[in-house]
Amino acid sequence: MPRININISSQRLDLYDNQDRAIKRYRISTSKNGVGEQNGSYCTPRGRHIIRAKIGAGQAINTVFVERRPTGEIYSPELAARFPGRDWILTRILWLSGCEPGFNRMGQVDTMRRCIYIHGSPDSAEMGMPGSIGCVRMRNHDIVELFDLVEWRSVVEILE
Repeated sequence: MPRININISSQRLDLYDNQDRAIKRYRISTSKNGVGEQNGSYCTPRGRHIIRAKIGAGQAINTVFVERRPTGEIYSPELAARFPGRDWILTRILWLSGCEPGFNRMGQVDTMRRCIYIHGSPDSAEMGMPGSIGCVRMRNHDIVELFDLVEWRSVVEILE
């Protein structure tokens, strides 16, 4: 099964194949608040995770999601101007679940309950530097590619 390593210090995501060979590398954007597992911290959680759900298969590029459901909107600069404070979750969602009880799973540190995703972002979102409110942002064409290459329950390791 493919696996993902997310390196927070270099702001990159590496995809490995079944033979543990690096096959893809993407620039990403993690939390502007740094790393942390606490609920309400708006930080990117560390440690071992799995992809608990793949959401958005077949949706158009720039499809807008709210609470993991497509809204019927397609992101545009005009839509962004109408909703200036919105945290845009676009195109595809890989919903993460922590695997380490007490660190990133259960209680006040539960990655899944915090709704931490790998997801698409507007083209205006800068990659290669922190900028999200906890999730891992990617370019839309990159998340479409990654979405098709990973499986439900693929391992995602988030490292500082």
